Amino acid sequence: MNAGIDDMIQKAYFISPIVDMEKLITNMMQWANVTEQELESEGVIHTDFGEDLSWEYLSYVRSYLITWHAPTQILYGSNDLLTSLETISDFANKHQATLTVMEGGEHWFHTEDQMQFLDRWIKKLI
Repeated sequence: MNAGIDDMIQKAYFISPIVDMEKLITNMMQWANVTEQELESEGVIHTDFGEDLSWEYLSYVRSYLITWHAPTQILYGSNDLLTSLETISDFANKHQATLTVMEGGEHWFHTEDQMQFLDRWIKKLI
């Protein structure tokens, strides 16, 4: 979203997008009980949940903010553990995106019910 390609896109369809990477990284830091000072000092910290935290990447996402103007439809699962409903709603409101929430859906749409919901959603839009 920070590549500057949104002017070339006629329509965008996002499924469980990460729309605030800084917030996700800081949440992951909390989950791992890592402070900003520790991350800056170490550079990279490996976590018990399998994701590496990187000071360089956190600094990057803070330096390059999202700009997005393409007409956008978002599908979001109410049980998404990576992005909160508040965060996705805030993004949708700021960028005039249409948000559809699947109750019980997860970040990764993979169950039969979730895939059927996704299929119905995209068919309705195109």
